[in-house]
Formats: sequence, C-alpha cells, structure tokens
Amino acid sequence: MTKQEIAEIKKLFTPRKCSIDRICGCYVDGEKNKKTQFRQAFLSLPEEEMFKYFELLRKTLSGSIGKNLLTLEFPLACEAEGGTQEFLMRLRETGLKDDALLDEFYDRIINTYEYVGNYLILLIHDCYDVPGRTKDKLDMEDASDEVYEYILACVCPVELSKPGLSYNPEENAFQNRIRDWVVGIPQTGFLFPAFHDRSTDLHSVLYYTKDGEDLKDGLVDALLGCVLPLSAGSQKETFHTIIEETLDDTCDIEMVKNIHEKLSEMVEEHKLQEIPEPLILDRNEVKTILADSGVPNEKLAHFEECYEDAAGEDTPLFVSNVMNAKSFEVKTPDVVVKVKPERTDLIETRMIDNRQCLVIPLEGTVEVNGITVHAQHPDPEEE
Repeated sequence: MTKQEIAEIKKLFTPRKCSIDRICGCYVDGEKNKKTQFRQAFLSLPEEEMFKYFELLRKTLSGSIGKNLLTLEFPLACEAEGGTQEFLMRLRETGLKDDALLDEFYDRIINTYEYVGNYLILLIHDCYDVPGRTKDKLDMEDASDEVYEYILACVCPVELSKPGLSYNPEENAFQNRIRDWVVGIPQTGFLFPAFHDRSTDLHSVLYYTKDGEDLKDGLVDALLGCVLPLSAGSQKETFHTIIEETLDDTCDIEMVKNIHEKLSEMVEEHKLQEIPEPLILDRNEVKTILADSGVPNEKLAHFEECYEDAAGEDTPLFVSNVMNAKSFEVKTPDVVVKVKPERTDLIETRMIDNRQCLVIPLEGTVEVNGITVHAQHPDPEEE
C-alpha cells in the first residue's frame, strides 16, 4: 500500500467519515488469562470513547513504509481451507458477530504474542463506500466504485498510570493520585485485506509494528502466515555489507560519496515523477548504482557472490532504510561530521604530514558550541 492509500483509510477514523459498525476487544493479563471481552456497535459508544479509539486506530496505520508498515502477500497455501488468510476472510465475512471465531482469533494472538504485562486486543469491522475519483484526483462522494470491507486489529499495552499528586476540588487540597490501568499506543496490528489501487486486495495484508527492529516473527507466522522482509536495520546492514565486500580495499570516502549521490539522485527523480510506491532496490539496481559510481569492473565481478551471501536471492531493500536522505555522515572513534547531502562536495581527503585527513573548508558563518567564531586567514608575509 502507498502513503496515499493508507492516508485515505486513516481519514475514516473521524466522526464525520466514520462507518465502523462493530468493535471487539479482549483484555489479557500478564499470565495470558482473558480478563474480559466485549463486542458492541461502534457508533453507540460515547463520543469521548470514540475519539480515544480513533487515536489508537490511526496509530495502527502510522509510521514509515518499509519500516513500520509492511505490505505482506499471502502464500497460496494460506488461502486454502484452514489457512490463515481463509480464517481472516471468515472473520471479516461474519462482521465480527461469531463468538467462536473471535475466541479463536484472540487465542492465536495470546499463544504467540510475547509481551511481559497486560494488553488489550482490539478489532473493528467496517464497510467503506469508496468514492469515485476524477482525473484531477477529486473525490466524487455520490459516485461509488465499490465497497471496501475490512477488519483492522491492534494490540495495545495496558499499564498503570504514573504515581503523582492531583488536586481534589471537593477537599480543596492536593492528594495522592489514584493509579489506574491505561491503554497505550499499539505495539502491533494489521489491516485486512490490503487497500491497493483504491480497491480490495484479498491476497495481501498491511502489517504494522511500532518497533521496526522487532517484527514479531512468531505472531506474524501464526496469525498471518506471511513471509516477513528484513527489518529496517537489517536492510541497512545488508546494504553496507554488500558495498564493503564488493569494493574491499577500494572502499574509500570518495567512492561512498559517489554512491550516496547516486542514491540521492534516484530519490529526487522518484519524487519528481510522483510515483506513489516506495523506492525499492533489487540486485540489478544495486549493481547499476555501483557501476555508475565508478566501482572498477574487477570489483563488480564479485558483486553477484557478495549480494547472494549478504541479501539472498530476492531480498527487497527500501532506499529509505539503507540511506539517510537528510545527512551525509563521516564517523571516527572520536569525531562525527555531518553534512547536508547536497553539499558532499565540501568534504575531501588529503595527505597531510603523511596522514590521511578530512578537509572541510570553513565558509560563511561558523559556530563552535553555539558561539560564532572568525575563520583564521593566512598571513600574507608568511605566504
């Protein structure tokens, strides 16, 4: 799913556009016991409660695509009778009115979700009347193309509020605040089916994780049955490994600068073309970037082997995960230098007193610890 498609679903979680017909929940304690369950019409909730649930639902569709939000495809086996996708289909088609199915859904999460503490499982059912759209991308509310029926689930931690003092107006005094159990923002969740090309995609699901480095493999395997990609951090490490092992002794600052500049050019071109899908690199694209950056042919001869060892055969690498588009960084054990990506030309290396040094010209206003300093100019007589 793209940012635009995700944003369109998030806009439904407002009083004006809400069409959620049912919400269900199961409160689980730290011993994996079901403390309580509920199922009710969403629009019958008090307004204040609705707003709180809206916030949790929107959080389940928040974050970076490729890091916190992952579109996963179901293997064919999952769509057969008894498969995970087929189970979610039944859950959706019953409109969350089948208590036995709900119990099985909760059990699947409880048995595989690793969390120390209490948590709340939330699940909603909705039918979105997808409005038609003009060539100018304007919605036509009275011209619906289809009805997108979906379920959205999330798992939220439930923790005791912090201790403190509160003001009691009846006693006109400050007293110890009564601590209660508070629902926190979701740790994980999913949207099924995916909303792709503004239409229902029964073969995919949008998965959410608050921590991009903790994808909760066991939960995903039991609940969705989908294959997870590498985490954001692992993708970055993999990309770095490919470059380091391919370039070997030719991996210097200038070469990494060239690679960073090529990636930056790809990002800018992607923006100009207004392509909604995130920018993803495959094996051939990574090889082309290295070649265009000046990597010698004799080094590229080992690229295929290096890529296979580090990333496998068909591992997607999101550009947003493998590079920082906002900064170019040079780091040593004692010094860290950050430069705007469009000004990497300011960085150069020179041999001074038989040592390789990083040289950065001091131009314009220079501050040290927030104090404006004046650049020293050479004495003409010394020259």
